[in-house]
Amino acid sequence: MIKKFLFLIGIALILTAATEVTKKKSPVKADTNPVYVDYNIPYLQKNFVAFKEAVAFKESQGKYRVINTLGYLGKYQFGRTTLERFRIYDTKAFLNNPEQQEKAFIALCSVNKWILRKDIERSVGKTINGIKITESGILASAHLSGAGNVKKFLRSNGTVRFKDAYGATIQMYMKKFSDYDVSVIKADRKAKV
Repeated sequence: MIKKFLFLIGIALILTAATEVTKKKSPVKADTNPVYVDYNIPYLQKNFVAFKEAVAFKESQGKYRVINTLGYLGKYQFGRTTLERFRIYDTKAFLNNPEQQEKAFIALCSVNKWILRKDIERSVGKTINGIKITESGILASAHLSGAGNVKKFLRSNGTVRFKDAYGATIQMYMKKFSDYDVSVIKADRKAKV
């Protein structure tokens, strides 16, 4: 019960940190004279925190201890070979270490950004198959399919496609995760956890 409570508090803190409140006036009819009422309408900023939480929710509903039917692990659904690239071999310890999972996601984004740096430069702002190409869409797609498959997709102008075992495609990720500000991620071939 306490763990669940702490988890909910953590989610509330994340949402509070990533939320900005705006005021919008909306007319409400009272007799014949319109009355304006202030509404606080929260929205998530499209920053890196919102990006990683959106990816996590898509991958595992944001749960750190999840293992899917194909053996992908944790909040961001890492494959074992990806974890080994970061010298993480104890998957049980990894599942029980949220801090390490967060660091691994950032490191993977940095490596993917380095691998895809030329493709990001050439492709951001273009439209492929009706989808606006953005840096965040590219990084999310690389998380889904690997940087090599994203290169093939971009360099073929969308004719070479990828679909995972659950039916998710590069195009879906390009669209769903577009327009987040991921500029805090620095391209780093040797990123570590």
